[in-house]
Amino acid sequence: MSEVTTLSIKRSITIRAVVTPAWKEEAEKEISSAISTSDQQLAQLEQEGQQVVEGLRTQTSNPLDPRVQEQVAQVQQQVAMKRSELEEQKRNLLQQQAQIRELEMEEIVEQGQIESFCDLKKGDNLVDKMKVSLLVRDGVVESIDQI
Repeated sequence: MSEVTTLSIKRSITIRAVVTPAWKEEAEKEISSAISTSDQQLAQLEQEGQQVVEGLRTQTSNPLDPRVQEQVAQVQQQVAMKRSELEEQKRNLLQQQAQIRELEMEEIVEQGQIESFCDLKKGDNLVDKMKVSLLVRDGVVESIDQI
């Protein structure tokens, strides 16, 4: 049996971005778009919830029937839970928007992660191989760093 001399592994790479006017504008645009989508989802949820409740009430001869009332209450509870979820998402987006506005030019922020592969061989330091980050300015890689 032969010994393997190298091994290819997957690793996460942190992407850090330099805050520039273009970066800030793009980030704010993305957040504003997400907030708008959240508002649309909330409006759609309310509309669909009302339609389901109205449908339940019109499908029965007695809308005051306890079974109908129970179904209506369940629908309203589900709508309320989903509304709370969407409102929480919107609060988080608004908080992110405020944080973006407070960032100073040339500040470095974590923007996310990507995955890549690297080769390992006997004697390599696994921890060092796993700790890599990219520094990006307006989409252009400025540096690849061991962290």
